[in-house]
Amino acid sequence: MLEQVSRVGLLGVAVALVGSIIYAAWDQLFGGQRPALGAEDEESMKQVLVVGLDGAGKTSVLHSLSTNTVKRSDRPTAMFNSVCVKTEVAEIEFLEVGGSKSLRKCWSSYLPGSQALVYVVDSADHKRMTLAKKELHQLVRRHSTLPVVVLANKQDVKGACTISEIHERLSLAKLGDKRKLFLIGTHVAEDGSQIPPNMQDTKELIAQLVIY
Repeated sequence: MLEQVSRVGLLGVAVALVGSIIYAAWDQLFGGQRPALGAEDEESMKQVLVVGLDGAGKTSVLHSLSTNTVKRSDRPTAMFNSVCVKTEVAEIEFLEVGGSKSLRKCWSSYLPGSQALVYVVDSADHKRMTLAKKELHQLVRRHSTLPVVVLANKQDVKGACTISEIHERLSLAKLGDKRKLFLIGTHVAEDGSQIPPNMQDTKELIAQLVIY
């Protein structure tokens, strides 16, 4: 289930399949140990930039990660959205920047202060997959070691690209071999339901990336 191509982890075909694979990746990338927070770590907030084209599902994913419950959002992020999440190993500010054409110009200005990038892709948006690829590659080209987590969202939508197709269409193998890079299939369930344990695993993986 785990394939490494230029250090890209292909993790599952949907969020329900992510859990055990992420732990396998932990063993490989972090030597089987989850670093503990020191005093300095506890005092410093880690920032993760969350971006993607408008309509990719960034706000819904962010809500799931921050509250452990599902709430779908059909409204595009007008400007910014920020939430703080505490995990066992880190306190993280997830900063979402809207995906409209005008806001995409702002993405790069937030990378220098971020310890990781979460890039959300609508797996069913075939028409804009090339644009999603272009924006991702432009964003990270000057940040060769920044950890990147690509969330292939809406895997439950009929006709959505598979994980392998997303990997190919986004040309993830060309993002460089110096960074930790994960591709994870996700979907958001019904409003009000609890997120599956596997989404919690995704949040913990991100925490490990920002402190390691």
